[in-house]
Amino acid sequence: MSHYFINDPNLKSQERVYHINFANQPFEFTTDKGVFSQDGLDFGSELLLKEVQIKPETKTLLDVGCGVGVLGIILKKLNPGLEVTMSDVNLRALSLAKKNAQKNQIDAKIIESNLYEHIDDKFDLIISNPPIRAGKKIIYTLYSDAIKHLNAGGELWIVVRKQQGAKSTIEFLKTRYDQVDVVARDKGFYIIKSKKN
Repeated sequence: MSHYFINDPNLKSQERVYHINFANQPFEFTTDKGVFSQDGLDFGSELLLKEVQIKPETKTLLDVGCGVGVLGIILKKLNPGLEVTMSDVNLRALSLAKKNAQKNQIDAKIIESNLYEHIDDKFDLIISNPPIRAGKKIIYTLYSDAIKHLNAGGELWIVVRKQQGAKSTIEFLKTRYDQVDVVARDKGFYIIKSKKN
């Protein structure tokens, strides 16, 4: 079985296009089998986009596990001064993220990286709709290693479903970060902000 958080070059391609209107801006994304998200803007990502706070002092953003680039591309389009980096381990997703960045006329750095393996920079903001099905060990590494890639005062913003361990995620984050807040809850999805002082 193929998963979006791995590379499966044998998976037959079946590209398709979907349109999103977010914050009164039109966006167009090409997606495919074996990538996230192949069915359009999912509720968790939409909630994260609505809730994440881009402050005036926020200059750099990393979208970890970017999939086809929806989060990073929309946030860059709405915040043109933001320097956006997007990373994923899935090569098909990265190829589509590059195509989608061009299609939506935004400039972003797009990197193949298993979590932070090829990420050298530090960021004011790291966001992720994490690949929960990759397993707890990988996901908790995504959360804990983000600290090494955050500037002082930087924040990690994630979306997690209650049934996929939102409460245990919050408890884990509290052991690593100076401040952890549930910013929003809707339809079983939690938006969690973790801050490094």
